[in-house]
Amino acid sequence: MTLPFDVDVVRADFPILETEVDGHPLVYLDSGATSQKPRAVLDAERDFLSRANAAVHRGAHTLAAEATELFEDARVTVAEFVGAEPEQIVWASGATGGLNLVAGSLGYAGRLREGDEIVVTEAEHHANLIPWQELARRTGARLRHIPVREDGTLDMDAADSLIGARTKVLAFPHVSNVLGIVNPVADLVARAQAVGALTVLDACQSAPHLALDLPASGVDLAVFSGHKVYGPYGIGALWGRDEVLDALPPFTTGGSMITTVTLDEAEYLPPPQRFEAGTQPVSQAVGFAAALRWLGAQDLAAAHAHEAALERRMREGLRSIPGIRLLGDTDAAERVALQAFAVEGVHAHDVGQFLDSRGVAVRVGHHCAQPLHRRFGLTASVRASAAIHTTADEVDTFLDAVSGVRSFFGAEVAA
Repeated sequence: MTLPFDVDVVRADFPILETEVDGHPLVYLDSGATSQKPRAVLDAERDFLSRANAAVHRGAHTLAAEATELFEDARVTVAEFVGAEPEQIVWASGATGGLNLVAGSLGYAGRLREGDEIVVTEAEHHANLIPWQELARRTGARLRHIPVREDGTLDMDAADSLIGARTKVLAFPHVSNVLGIVNPVADLVARAQAVGALTVLDACQSAPHLALDLPASGVDLAVFSGHKVYGPYGIGALWGRDEVLDALPPFTTGGSMITTVTLDEAEYLPPPQRFEAGTQPVSQAVGFAAALRWLGAQDLAAAHAHEAALERRMREGLRSIPGIRLLGDTDAAERVALQAFAVEGVHAHDVGQFLDSRGVAVRVGHHCAQPLHRRFGLTASVRASAAIHTTADEVDTFLDAVSGVRSFFGAEVAA
């Protein structure tokens, strides 16, 4: 059953939103870093651990059977959320773990060699950059990047010249975790498919805000994390097309991912179990599924419209404050409710502390995207990111606090 969207009803599902900071109601605008958890997720993990906790795929007793069933049911739920089949979902420790799995497996498979090229973008989170740096270093491949224009959009003319016959992998974010801009997935996939390159999508910032149909997107592999989509820490999903996963060797080896082992060799299970060695994050998977069921029960079209209105309110409000520089300030691209900015004359960390003293939680620093900040001549920025439970009043509280930063620090420019 789809619930009618009412932000006040949604907020009631999040106990932490009742918190106060220095006497101010908490305004949580750091969902891009980690989302808060609704009661359904807290209850699901607690219920599993108190009622059905056992190792999965390893025992014949009742608890083991029930734990295994819940674990695999969670895989079904996560698959349905992105339009996939359960056997296409590989559990990982998070998006970082999934991306390292892909890069490591490609290295083991010998899919890249000296002279090949890996293409990423200038807007990558470090998790979708450093694994490819390491793969290039180990194989002799060349790492190239698609530049970001001044308005934050990708330079697609440069992409045309970068993606070519030598390109073996194109990895890119669905949504930049700094700019909030939705990248042109179909256009990038078309360029990669034209040269036979594998496409890897970082969907961490899109999964909480956009409807995902990964098979229809055209990408070959994608990752997203539980803790960014109202779920637990320590769990993420790697989705892959059947033929792509089938062709990849295991990256981590050990128990539970084998069929036969001798002292000299082993034979491996098919995907997804081939990539799931050792003890699995069972309660986290159960909580992850609970988060997606909770989210799926909302009127997502109305929720997305709500978030779009918050994004416009946030960006237009920041534009109106003197001394604020927005990163990726464009109306031409689709966006999510996330905006990074710099305050003239005030360090990002000072801005963050000032906002925190007024109950407003934001992210400060380089947001694991140092090359992108360097592109804009910055070492750090402030990032505000809204969620399904954010209200217009909270955005206004944030904007009012930002408007007082420069005067508080004596950084106002004389008229």
